[in-house]
Amino acid sequence: MEDEWRLRRDAALLLRAVLRDLSGPCQCAKSPAVQHYGAGVFRLGPLDCLLFNHDPADVSRLFLDVRLQIAEETRDLALFDLAIDSKLRACDLTKLRVRDVAHGEHVSSRAIVMQQKTQCPVQFEITEQMRLALQAWIHQAQLHSEDCLFPSRLHASVHLSTRQYARIVKAWIKSIGLDPAMYGTHTMRRTKASLIYRRTKNLRAVQLLLGHTKLESTVRYLGIEVDDALEMAEQTEV
Repeated sequence: MEDEWRLRRDAALLLRAVLRDLSGPCQCAKSPAVQHYGAGVFRLGPLDCLLFNHDPADVSRLFLDVRLQIAEETRDLALFDLAIDSKLRACDLTKLRVRDVAHGEHVSSRAIVMQQKTQCPVQFEITEQMRLALQAWIHQAQLHSEDCLFPSRLHASVHLSTRQYARIVKAWIKSIGLDPAMYGTHTMRRTKASLIYRRTKNLRAVQLLLGHTKLESTVRYLGIEVDDALEMAEQTEV
């Protein structure tokens, strides 16, 4: 009984802190523009902060369009699927080695990576779609266990650089007729996490998937609005 009371107290304190933070000045007040795609609205704020206010079907359609455009590009398809499903930061994604996602000739169902920013491990799922894309790329590029999963095409670097990755993402967005200035590598990291939150409202799960050390970081990263917090509060009885 006492443990339950403490849990409810902690939840109330966290919600209060979230509401206090979110009721301040809007962090996207300086947003340069709003990009519409179907019923979805994507707003780019400071530090490439992409906030979602969308119908998940529109987001899925957007990324399906990208996949169709790059379907014949084996490397790009593997990179795209991995970026979406892994939810990794660009610095971690580009440094992956084959051994991180595969054992021998078999791509794993899950993977674990040590994050460069936090030095904490984070796990991610490898979906069937991603597994097939990775297998095709590893086979085509004749990669071995110790090789970088996405080698650089420049001699100056062993693996794809974050700058090169950013240019690739811009090209993907441009290929489906959207403004590449409105999207970036954070779009790839944030997309699935945002959809999971919108469908489940489970902040703790999203925190674990993103590898955040603080729940407050997840709240800010997802761009959770006061209405979202109030909706959760209304659905919780004490």
